[in-house]
Amino acid sequence: MMLPMSFRSGSIFNRVVGLGSLSALGLLVLLVACSDAPPSPQAPQGYRLLRDLDYVGQGHPRQRLDLYLPQRPATKPRPVVVFVHGGGWREGHKNDVAVLDHLITPDWVGVSLGYRLTDECRWPAPLHDLKAALRWLRAHAAEHQLDAQRVALFGISAGGQLVSMLGATAGQAEFEGSLGLPGPSVKLACVIDFCGPTDFLRFPEHAGNPKVLEDGRGAVGRLLGGPLSKRMDAAREASPMTHARAGLPPFLIIHGTADSLVPLAQSQEFDARLDTLGVPSILLRGEGGPHVFFNASLIAKMREFLRATLQHGSLPAWGDGTVEVP
Repeated sequence: MMLPMSFRSGSIFNRVVGLGSLSALGLLVLLVACSDAPPSPQAPQGYRLLRDLDYVGQGHPRQRLDLYLPQRPATKPRPVVVFVHGGGWREGHKNDVAVLDHLITPDWVGVSLGYRLTDECRWPAPLHDLKAALRWLRAHAAEHQLDAQRVALFGISAGGQLVSMLGATAGQAEFEGSLGLPGPSVKLACVIDFCGPTDFLRFPEHAGNPKVLEDGRGAVGRLLGGPLSKRMDAAREASPMTHARAGLPPFLIIHGTADSLVPLAQSQEFDARLDTLGVPSILLRGEGGPHVFFNASLIAKMREFLRATLQHGSLPAWGDGTVEVP
């Protein structure tokens, strides 16, 4: 985006965790979600924006998506980068797209998805919303010149858990739900999970606190419908770790080593499980990084990963490692 702006990528527990600077790109990252919708986004230079497309068809304000379409005429269908916002499943908004603006290129389509929050629903409603959104993209691919065979997912915090679930359950009909259009979904080229929870059953152990998910009014409790000890089946079903299997799309997992909200072990164990299954997976650790952090070098890494998977069907040359933290 050409002008400075800020965005909110809410933490899993709705707490202030600090500020990170994207000074080279003129962005401030505010790590607390706001229940009020942020200002309507503007299309980056070279794009036109189609806002609030109803992917279910029932008029719900959260079941909408925004399309960022390159103005340059397309000679063939374009790859798609889909963003799922964070906010502890109870806040955040699809308008929080500052990072997406810097990931897409004039040859890719950007999509930002809204989904119902836990003020009105419980698991698996958010997943069913997002599955319906992906089917909508597949059904409207020709209309908007989308390449439904090359779709990347990117999510932050709660959005990271959701995109990991979308990736882990791809092609499994029992997770599709009944909302929106029937028919096939898109084909996922890759998933970028930024500090999303991956295993709710192990979360208390990783956090060193057996009661950390026992508050039924907390973010996870509201998602699952009660304290972890009383909602074990839902917690297991909502954990990407449960569904990890061979044949999944490549994953890029990003996590700060000083994340006090989602333990680093969540990403480390998920990455190790994917490696064991033969799923291409890269874990980037931000040394000393908090729950969410961004800078120009990390954005460059993410774009390189997207370019390799979307355009070449491979991974970048680099593997697991560390990234700079502002």
